[in-house]
Amino acid sequence: MAVSLFDVIGPIMVGPSSSHTAGAVRLGNVARSLCSTQPQRVEFYLHGSFAQTYQGHGTGQALVGGMLGFLPDDERIRDSYQLAAQNGMEYAFFTEDLGDVHPNSVRILSFLPDGSSSEMIGSSIGGGKILVTRVNGMAVKFTGQYPTLITRHQDQPGMVARISGLLSQHDINIAFLEVFRSARGSLASMVIETDQPVSTDIMEELIGLEGVQEVLLVDCTCN
Repeated sequence: MAVSLFDVIGPIMVGPSSSHTAGAVRLGNVARSLCSTQPQRVEFYLHGSFAQTYQGHGTGQALVGGMLGFLPDDERIRDSYQLAAQNGMEYAFFTEDLGDVHPNSVRILSFLPDGSSSEMIGSSIGGGKILVTRVNGMAVKFTGQYPTLITRHQDQPGMVARISGLLSQHDINIAFLEVFRSARGSLASMVIETDQPVSTDIMEELIGLEGVQEVLLVDCTCN
């Protein structure tokens, strides 16, 4: 098995713990990317060891800093609470049992200025790496290391080919693809991680496909 320098020395970061700070920042980055604009208010529901140690390990500041768009090595993370207030973003922390998930997990609920909201569940799984497992009620699984498309679509023949074919037309290479559904013929979700960025025009084409109800894009790779 290949071992990278990142695996040996860990991420470049501010804070004492790659799991409780660097990973938490990245979870905030993904939750922020799911929002069309800066949220007015964010609620963090902390699970397991996140709930037990978030104050002492700086997890709270890291999550808020991620929502402000800071990277794990940004010195402003230490002042993220004050900077959130200056930017008009309210925040609150709660504890919650999220069930059978990694101990370092959080549910992030973002309230946007237009009255809509966005919800994400993700985990910091070690070494600054993360795994997102739920977005707006949809089962998903992605790491945030690639531009990631999330679709909500009708589970019917040809949907995977239709969506992947459109991406191919635009020279977008699919690195990973996984489909999630609760029952045959019901609504399903698809997670597509790509090697190239996905433009707004391509997003509009995807949402225009028959059977597609929603398309979200998570791209923290340009931070």
